[in-house]
Amino acid sequence: MSYRIGGPGKSQMLQDLKLSHVVAGAVAVLVGYTGSVAIIFQAIDTLGATQSQANSWMLVLGLGMGLTSLLLSAWHKMPILTAWSTPGAALLAISLHGVSMSAAVGAFLVCGLLLVLTGITGWFAALTRLIPDSLASALLAGILFQFGLSAFAAAQSDTALVLAMAVTFVVGRKWFARYAVPAVLCVGVLWCAGSGAFGGLAQLDLSLARPEFVWPSFSWPVLIGVGLPLFLVTMTSQNMPGVVALRANGYDAPVSSSLTVTGLATVLLAPFGGFAFNLAAITAAICAGPEADDNPRSRYLAGVMTGVFYCLVGLGGATVISLFLIAPKALIATLAGLALLSTIGNSLSAALADAEGRDAALITFLVTVSQISFVGIGAPFWALIAGLVVHHLMRWQPTSGPVTPTPAKANSTPQPSETRLRDAP
Repeated sequence: MSYRIGGPGKSQMLQDLKLSHVVAGAVAVLVGYTGSVAIIFQAIDTLGATQSQANSWMLVLGLGMGLTSLLLSAWHKMPILTAWSTPGAALLAISLHGVSMSAAVGAFLVCGLLLVLTGITGWFAALTRLIPDSLASALLAGILFQFGLSAFAAAQSDTALVLAMAVTFVVGRKWFARYAVPAVLCVGVLWCAGSGAFGGLAQLDLSLARPEFVWPSFSWPVLIGVGLPLFLVTMTSQNMPGVVALRANGYDAPVSSSLTVTGLATVLLAPFGGFAFNLAAITAAICAGPEADDNPRSRYLAGVMTGVFYCLVGLGGATVISLFLIAPKALIATLAGLALLSTIGNSLSAALADAEGRDAALITFLVTVSQISFVGIGAPFWALIAGLVVHHLMRWQPTSGPVTPTPAKANSTPQPSETRLRDAP
């Protein structure tokens, strides 16, 4: 079942807003930043950016994700979340050595224009419709699997914290399912505060970020070596899983308009450090699943709250980022894994429900979990390719040649079985 555009007005939105929407948005932002902010810092360091330029990057990345998530979620009435391109940031961290900031900005602009062109033409939306639902669910389960695994692996380093959060989750699912994840967050924070697990306050950076414009320059080697790969990695490793995350939760994702909006955001914010925006997958799964809201038609409010929090984080600049960085890794890993547990289970169930397509779904899941990478393209893309090949191979039937009819005898008498069939009413 798919949920399409349509929903209540502003006053109804406020009436429908729940604590679970606010918590889901906060958890999504927490996971989004702590999961990959270090990679952004590596890319900034590779470029040799100044401190003011680094602050500008974090400012516009937060505002870009916030405004696009808020706009798309509110307009389409779906939990459509956006994110910076984490694989793109990893690509930048290894490919920007010796590249000037202005040339890098030129590559970001070209990537943004390609994203806009992809959204306007609609070819990517048509491509996603060719993916069977079972493969989409398997791909999402594989993407989120590492987060679920990390929740329990964290018990190796911080057994007491993880155990307290896990017990709270199980009890919450039994007695107050809607507030299970908020309770887990509260217990985790209180436990860390009481045990002194949070890092020292000396690490806090109280400076305010300001946008800093960099004039772009265009160099063919940089455009081909950075801009084009950035576009390809963003499309295959980010936008495709983002579409899958929405589809797996029953939403008919507005792919073309989403790509157009994120592409325009990239073009507008590239001179300030917004290198690439795309559909989110992991954080979208947090807001699109049943933990955010029992009613799938009002889950979009979790996307709206995520957008609000992203904007606040961006405006807070380095201060809020440093707050995320002092949080214990076990707290973030356990919170993310438990918040995604229902989505992982639902996705696996949907992927394996069809016995005929089970082999293709399993291969898609396992290739995704393997985290392999070829030619700079991550496992989700190759998992999808492998799953589609197996899916169509298992359903392929060789075309038989024409059958030559056997001539009937002139005075043949119908067999008894034939007579009964003919005479039957």
